[in-house]
Amino acid sequence: MKRVIQLALDYVDYDRAVKAAREASSSVDWIEAGTPLIKSEGLDVVRKLKAEFPGKTIVADLKVMDAGRMEVEAAAKAGADVVDVCAAADDSTVRECVEAGRNYGVMIACDLIGVKDAAARAREVEKLGVDYIIVHMGIDEQMRGGSLSKKVASVVKAVGVPVAAAGGLNSENIAEVAKAGPTIFVVGGSITKSEDARKAAMAIRKSVDSMNAVKTKLYKRSVDVRKVLARVSSANVSDAMHRTGDLVGINPLLQGAKIVGKAITVRSYPGDWSKPVQAIDAAEPGDVIVITTGGVGPAVWGELATESALQKKIAGIVVDGAVRDVDSIRKLKFPAYSRLVSPTAGEPKGFGEINVPIQVGSVGINPGDWIIADD
Repeated sequence: MKRVIQLALDYVDYDRAVKAAREASSSVDWIEAGTPLIKSEGLDVVRKLKAEFPGKTIVADLKVMDAGRMEVEAAAKAGADVVDVCAAADDSTVRECVEAGRNYGVMIACDLIGVKDAAARAREVEKLGVDYIIVHMGIDEQMRGGSLSKKVASVVKAVGVPVAAAGGLNSENIAEVAKAGPTIFVVGGSITKSEDARKAAMAIRKSVDSMNAVKTKLYKRSVDVRKVLARVSSANVSDAMHRTGDLVGINPLLQGAKIVGKAITVRSYPGDWSKPVQAIDAAEPGDVIVITTGGVGPAVWGELATESALQKKIAGIVVDGAVRDVDSIRKLKFPAYSRLVSPTAGEPKGFGEINVPIQVGSVGINPGDWIIADD
């Protein structure tokens, strides 16, 4: 069987989905109406895709879990050539899908997402008559560093039907997965989220056909959080967190700076700079010291603390309170963010705590939380 690239359109509106599909269509073989798209717009998207791309195989990613015959029939009548059923469904549901597929002339793909023993379940659903099996590594598993190629290889060895690979595929890792033996490659975000879907799809096609990686900097699942956050803006992160997490009223003292690091938290009292200075010793290189004095002055950070922080290679500071010696901090190019600026220093009384949960405005911050700050 020829290696097939299946484009997963995991959008929630048809217009955006079809635009990406048009751009990528010359390099992909099958086009999938993704689960979010079908849930948002119904099976009418399958009809539209069939009309738009009459020469392509159209996949309805229903992820059937129950009422198999009814759902396969509906998808088939909408124009689907392939319908997905979850391997986690009961055997009777898988069997109903297979029988309906035979009746209506559509292929049944069985998705192993969420199944613990993928190879064992693959053998079972093969006996139930599915046309091919999808080894699908979900986002959460990808973020834990799971290996899709190893999982695919175990299933390929276990069954005789074609195997599809899905989950975080890009032009760089798809060649390695191809060597594990799948014949169908389900690709979504590395094409649909790219600036140029046509070029991205061409790179995927080249990598699959040649089984040689095409380098990419984007669309990689990574456990290196610092590296990922360094590539994006605080606005990107706010969007990803559904408009939460921002520290209102905390502003940069140095324009053009950016910090990314884990929080060393400090709860201090107004003007008490003892714990903020002690936090420098507690911090590791690359950490961000986050200090709260309840949002009031006098200053708990200045030039001397900055000099020490630079020696320790601390990434920066965030102060829910006051900072002084701003001109010196700027000359030293030390990333500092604060609510207030004050020329008046407090005194080192020694009150407060280091590495405890703190509150900055309405946002709770725990030791080790990731902090990203920019203009």
